[in-house]
Amino acid sequence: MNQDDNDIKNYKLWNSNYIKIWCANFMIFFSFMLLMPLLPLYLSDTFNADKDTIGLVLSGYTLTALLCRPFSGFLVDRFPRKKVLLICYFLFFAFFAGYLIAGTLLIFTIVRTLHGAPFGATTVANSTVGIDVLHPSRRAEGIGYYGLSNNLATAIAPTFALYIFHICNNYNVLFALSLICAGIGLSINSTLQLSPREQVSNKQPISLDRFFLLKGWREGATLACYAFSYGVLSTYIAIYGKEELGITGGTGLFFTLLACGLIIARIHGSRSLRQGKIVQNAVFGVLISMFGYLLFAAIHSPLGYYGSALIIGFGNGHMFPAFQTMFINLASNSQRGTANATQLTSWDAGIGIGVIIGGLFAENLGYHAAFWSAWIVNVIGVAALLLFTRKHFLKNRLR
Repeated sequence: MNQDDNDIKNYKLWNSNYIKIWCANFMIFFSFMLLMPLLPLYLSDTFNADKDTIGLVLSGYTLTALLCRPFSGFLVDRFPRKKVLLICYFLFFAFFAGYLIAGTLLIFTIVRTLHGAPFGATTVANSTVGIDVLHPSRRAEGIGYYGLSNNLATAIAPTFALYIFHICNNYNVLFALSLICAGIGLSINSTLQLSPREQVSNKQPISLDRFFLLKGWREGATLACYAFSYGVLSTYIAIYGKEELGITGGTGLFFTLLACGLIIARIHGSRSLRQGKIVQNAVFGVLISMFGYLLFAAIHSPLGYYGSALIIGFGNGHMFPAFQTMFINLASNSQRGTANATQLTSWDAGIGIGVIIGGLFAENLGYHAAFWSAWIVNVIGVAALLLFTRKHFLKNRLR
């Protein structure tokens, strides 16, 4: 271990505030992922929705999160972050009750679509506070470990949801569990003890750069390509497995393997992130993921289905914290919330487009065409990173 590593370890990574933020983020995604794999089946079983309708209904959530996130970044930069976080988290929690009372497809669509706004705002506020409580020397590493909370939720929640649904065969039980889990996360965040920070001056003129990190548009467009691919797979994985591969209970295992790959990559890449090898992590990750999407599109069997999950997870686990660090390093300290919002907005935009286009391809050309489109867009993203994006980041980074 060199002297730099010793100096960095003098600053505590797992401080009490970081642990609370980590746990609250776990609850955000656990409550979200309890519903994610079963919602397409819920819409089909309860409202007889076809594939196009399912894609449109589920994309509404992503659309409102996408529209909300730029304003969320501005709010967490302008106002006290804990207050903004608790308000957003409460709204995220409260909307889960709407699923319990939605008796028609129209009402469900409205509730689901509106729910995207507090989800988008809460994830921006929570991750920004998570960065605030880390020492700068542990920030890149901390961002990587922060993502483990998402990954563990992704690994556990779908399997848990399928197990509960198998026992009770009642979607309302899952809606209630999501409500309870979100409430636990809200309670945890209410105990945060944050130091006062300097607020952005009210006299500072409002500009587009307060809502979207203009310097990071290349990084955002590249990230959206990877999100497009993930949006296609994650939305149609359950129906595809059931209808074409005869896998009726394997969605939970798919997401578990995906999350295992993510977790292994987060741990594997933490040292190199701590050493500042951000671009190397990003390039390695996207190349691995690209191979995973190719495997899924080309091999129509349980081997391709489950093997691609582990590979894509491993690639994304290297790529995602590297990209988040890239956005943070392109921004000034007063634009930390905006940088986080821009990264998440880019991801949401890609997923939303992937859900819609993937639905059109699946309905009119079949699932295989949809999954090949996911791979092609992913390749475009890889080429953009190698040819343009990494050079732009290295030239414009602030730290």
